[in-house]
Amino acid sequence: MESLFSADKPEDLAHVEDAEGRSSEDQGALGLGPGEEPLRQASEDAPPPFPAEPIDNSRALALSDVIAPRARPGEALIRLAYRMGVPGHALTAPFRKSPAKRLLATVITPITGNRASGMALRAGYFQVHGVKQPIGTLDLAPGTRLAPGLERSIHSFSWLSDLSACAPRAECTGVAERIATAWLDAHQGRTRPSANCAAWDLENTGLRLLSWLVHAPLLLSGDLKSRMLDAMEDTAHWLDRKALRSGAGLGQVAGWAAVTAAGLLFPEGRPRRLYGEAGLIKALGDFVAEDGGNLGRCPQAQMDAIRALTDLVSCYEAVNRDAPEALLVMRELLVPPLLALRHGDGALGNWQGHGAICADQVSALIVASGVRTRPLNEPKHWGYQRVRAAQTTVQFDAGPPPRARHTRIGCASTLAFEMSDGASRVIVNCGGSALAGGLVPAHIGKGLRATAAHSTLVLDDANSTAVLLHGKLGRGAETVEVERRIVGTGTGSQRREGVRLEASHDGYAQRFGLIHERLLTIANDGNEIAGEDVLVPSTRKGKRGKVGFAIRFHLGKGVEAHLAEDRLGASLLLPDGKLWQLRLRGEAQGVIGGGEEIKLTRDDSIWVDGEGRPHATEQLVIEGLASRSGAHFSWLLKKMG
Repeated sequence: MESLFSADKPEDLAHVEDAEGRSSEDQGALGLGPGEEPLRQASEDAPPPFPAEPIDNSRALALSDVIAPRARPGEALIRLAYRMGVPGHALTAPFRKSPAKRLLATVITPITGNRASGMALRAGYFQVHGVKQPIGTLDLAPGTRLAPGLERSIHSFSWLSDLSACAPRAECTGVAERIATAWLDAHQGRTRPSANCAAWDLENTGLRLLSWLVHAPLLLSGDLKSRMLDAMEDTAHWLDRKALRSGAGLGQVAGWAAVTAAGLLFPEGRPRRLYGEAGLIKALGDFVAEDGGNLGRCPQAQMDAIRALTDLVSCYEAVNRDAPEALLVMRELLVPPLLALRHGDGALGNWQGHGAICADQVSALIVASGVRTRPLNEPKHWGYQRVRAAQTTVQFDAGPPPRARHTRIGCASTLAFEMSDGASRVIVNCGGSALAGGLVPAHIGKGLRATAAHSTLVLDDANSTAVLLHGKLGRGAETVEVERRIVGTGTGSQRREGVRLEASHDGYAQRFGLIHERLLTIANDGNEIAGEDVLVPSTRKGKRGKVGFAIRFHLGKGVEAHLAEDRLGASLLLPDGKLWQLRLRGEAQGVIGGGEEIKLTRDDSIWVDGEGRPHATEQLVIEGLASRSGAHFSWLLKKMG
């Protein structure tokens, strides 16, 4: 089988854009065929293609580079005084007694919860990641540990959004008050809540206060009103102190967003609002990189940040106040990276431990945010390259693993890729480690974070980055180089083009003395993906000996794989009847330099969906022994018919 990209030296083309700044790939996304709007010839003095340079995801965004927040005279002094502990009412009305506790407005948020989960609550149980937990059997004591997903839902009170989405308010207040009372009985009496307790984790606490304020009518319509108002004020005071000194990433964003919301909705809250806005803008700058992707590289955290900002903007609208422009700009920056991880079915890819978050959740969030934009195709710091060619979508992890302070559930997924054809996923990653403890057994959670659980090359069953306990990552891939360009073969009417992604990482350099390079070339018609995995010595003098390798292709749910008789290829039948073929090429067809046999095998795998449900799937594995002095393996994915 010959590939259209099988030429030894394909001609490289500069990235050509049309008069409106659209790339050739963007034209395809807009439905413009090559005959409708032909590409211009690149000029000799055009800038070079996307440069091959190391990606460093440690640089945070300075919001002042986007829009500088303007402070009125005296606001900086008010912030300083409030930070030093001067009560808000003493700064706004120093000669009057503190006002009674109440909320100034009712918030109407466009964010909608999960109706099925809300119905489950009304039926008497929590339903999180497919696990049902009766409300009456919950032990909410501070020292009790629950399944991570259930624990987060309960302590962040995100279930209030689900409850409000399933029925009229009057039919839900009883359930909300029952759960809130049980939670307050377990935690409100603690005079010094500990951040080591899941309930008082900074992220959970910030999200909890924000949920209380946004969904206050569910909690304040009965006998619980006075107690809930006390809890809201106490939590806001706790966040005033803790948000500044602890947490990172989404935790700080959630904490400062809740402080700001409390400043908006409580009487005489202007000092707290000013204090919270300044902290939130700084926290957002530390949370994301310059392209808008969060530094933890976690799609769920990206969604949580968009959700928190949308709820906060609703709080501004409730009190007839304009939100700072920096917050609106940041929300607009957060959406394109998230869209880059959508497959043809509208759901997200399985990255950084999460399942394939369903299309309905993603679409509802984007609609609620009010942001209309294109996916981010060529990120520098977010790290997920995206190519859309006709009905084929490719997502490629071409960024380094997140740094320790930003990591949530870190995975050793460098240079893994996912591919879908329309609504069918062909090549996937296992995902689901962040959902372990529910339907995904807890004891396999760490394994789902391993390099072998992703569609990439693995040496000697070792991770490209060390996978540690509690979601952390150790040493491994530090430097990732990536280049994206348009390539083509042939001339005149026979000329055909595609997008080539070239990336490399040094995760195996220290242990095996090898650099892993991966090249993916996606034809413009989406019918071919030519892949090359290259092992290059990290020093001039390569090491002797051989090391076992495996190039894994985890298959999507419902994909049937049938090995060819020569064991050099396999056919892939998709659930919708489409047929793809994986074929080994070049050195991978039989032997490599040392005469070692290369074989294609089929094995069991697992894929976790957005609801935390694991599905039994298959994987194809190209395996054998590679020389430590270097090796080269080529393969081709081609759509048949």
